[in-house]
Amino acid sequence: QVQLVESGGGLVQPGGSLRLSCAASGFTFSSYVMSWYRQAPGKERELVATITSTGGSTNYADSVKGRFTISRDNAKNTAYLQMNSLKPEDTAVYYCNAARWVAATVHAYWGQGTQVTVSA
Repeated sequence: QVQLVESGGGLVQPGGSLRLSCAASGFTFSSYVMSWYRQAPGKERELVATITSTGGSTNYADSVKGRFTISRDNAKNTAYLQMNSLKPEDTAVYYCNAARWVAATVHAYWGQGTQVTVSA
């Protein structure tokens, strides 16, 4: 059974930090690109960060660059998102995504999401 389970969300004050985890099972984790997306109420889901299957390359949305760090541990089948210097505009449900491309078609799995609220 394929599963992606996010954890680590919660309420934090502006300037604070959170570390999100995404535990994967039921597929070959090391073959998939891992990403974190987020969606705030009334807004489109947006890509936050991406890491390649081996962890050799990362990319970030401009809005989080320098504050967030994506990482992965293939031996533990887990991806992480370290979030520092959090701002109220970071408030959203954060989703873990695993994807690979086969014949130009994306094959992706999604987690259930974890709420991050940044508020004074």
